[in-house]
Amino acid sequence: MFDYDEHRTIENPMIGDRVTFVRTSAETDGEYELVRVVLQPGGGTPLHYHTAFSEQFEVEEGQLGMVCDGRTIVLLPGDSVVSSIGSIHRFYNDSTEPVVFLTTVRPARYFEYFLRLSYGLARDGKLRSNGIPKSLLDAAVFFHWGETYMPNVSLKVQKAIFGTLYRIARMLNVEKKLMKAYLNG
Repeated sequence: MFDYDEHRTIENPMIGDRVTFVRTSAETDGEYELVRVVLQPGGGTPLHYHTAFSEQFEVEEGQLGMVCDGRTIVLLPGDSVVSSIGSIHRFYNDSTEPVVFLTTVRPARYFEYFLRLSYGLARDGKLRSNGIPKSLLDAAVFFHWGETYMPNVSLKVQKAIFGTLYRIARMLNVEKKLMKAYLNG
């Protein structure tokens, strides 16, 4: 399949995937982030949307299920789809084989921080089964970095709640502790 550099590759045992940072924000001056995802059968994300970046998904091997703005599609090798800013989407693997796909995030924003935090918390058993951090203050940092929101709760409500919690997390140095634990710094 692929050679994986230990520093550039992270694994999430909860959703059954491995992400390799092909091009980071630092390497593209923030223009985009390119990651290669190996998603195991049964893996995937819940419905969500982003307020500050788009994502393009392109399948290299296997088949990737996508729900994008209420439309369900299956992507095969060479197929791609773009989830625009605000587009409600999810990806999943309901086949019996791993799927390998590229995701390009434009602009890169805090996407790498978000993934490293999410996967680190998953590895350390600090996420709920739905992929959200168990700690409210960790969740506030998670949502701030991910600029990711749930479609079944008002954006205004989510921003108010998590914005307040994020400010508290910063005051209590939770963000710094998470950076040290999961971002090497």
